[in-house]
Amino acid sequence: MSTETSPATDVLESVRSRYAEGAKTQVPELCCPVDYDASLLAVLPKEIIDRDYGCGDPSKFVKSGDVVLDLGSGAGKICFMASQIAGPEGRVIGVDATDEMLALSRDHRESIGESIGWQNVEFRHGFIQDLALDRDQLAEWLDEHPVRTLADTEALRATERRLRKESPMIADESIDLVLSNCVLNLVDNSDKEQLFAEIHRVLKRGGRCAISDIVSDEDVPERLQNDPELWSGCISGAIREDRFLQAFADAGLFGVEIVSRQAEPWAVVEGIEFRSLTVVAWKGLEGDCLEHNEAVVYRGPWKQVVDDDGHVLRRGERTAVCRKTYDILTGAPYDEETIGISPLIEVSEQDAAPFDCRTDDLRSPRETKRGIVREDIAPGTNSCCEPDESSDSGSSCC
Repeated sequence: MSTETSPATDVLESVRSRYAEGAKTQVPELCCPVDYDASLLAVLPKEIIDRDYGCGDPSKFVKSGDVVLDLGSGAGKICFMASQIAGPEGRVIGVDATDEMLALSRDHRESIGESIGWQNVEFRHGFIQDLALDRDQLAEWLDEHPVRTLADTEALRATERRLRKESPMIADESIDLVLSNCVLNLVDNSDKEQLFAEIHRVLKRGGRCAISDIVSDEDVPERLQNDPELWSGCISGAIREDRFLQAFADAGLFGVEIVSRQAEPWAVVEGIEFRSLTVVAWKGLEGDCLEHNEAVVYRGPWKQVVDDDGHVLRRGERTAVCRKTYDILTGAPYDEETIGISPLIEVSEQDAAPFDCRTDDLRSPRETKRGIVREDIAPGTNSCCEPDESSDSGSSCC
């Protein structure tokens, strides 16, 4: 029997062992310098700060009351920072696959919660590209059902399917904000499409993700991809910058935006630049297109723009859109770029007909006028104001 392992297995083991080492002693080369909010770090023990590795600060995008999911939570630093922002009404879930990192974050969870003033953080054991399978639950099953035969293997696979369906680690549409700090590049390339699909699956409609990661300016050649040490060092698994952004859109997310980009590369390997990038994207493109006689005006400054559904918005023009698109384009992150115009006569949900979103038709102003309809004014009459007795002419003009 061959004892050779696949490249993906080598990568997984390299990542696991290197981050297991990083849980015990600081490994500076696993992270980029990041300026975190010092007030949020004040309650954290030095061990958590020193043993956590990242390349950005996605915690900036947490809001009060959010249900937050941190992918690859490591020692838990971002989770504990997010806990303070989300507040007692919020909740934070960290997911990590490294036993040593989970032990570290879990050991400090209760004491840090006491310092913060509330307990709203938990850490779960799983792979970030498979957020439905809770590996702690699977381990409990394996303790009682050790795998020794082919039949046992089949039972294991059936149990994995059952756990994903009946008791998912992260349920569908249960998260307001997905965070990740320099972890997506550690996932094998063959699993990255599933990883982005999982982010989409767990987000609520209207939810968003804020992902900090290492990207490259050129494709990483295969010989570097096959180097487990470079992979665990956040190099070989980096996605080319433009493809990284496209991966969010391919997963069905919209409003994909670079909110932070490292000017100088973090590393240069064989002439390829690797740098930190933070991207925010939103969920909510799903749904029927129905006609409510609504329009959106793009403010500028560009002559025209194209949204993620292919609508062309020309500066200053009343573009006809369906209700779904109207809600998207007049909400975050577009609300400062657009003006929403509701119809003169509202269309009820029951009367709304299907809308063809493949068109870029304009909406007639007669459908969206919002001013007061006034009668024509006869020439020579003063229609502007009431008579002004203090004026010599006996009237005033607006």
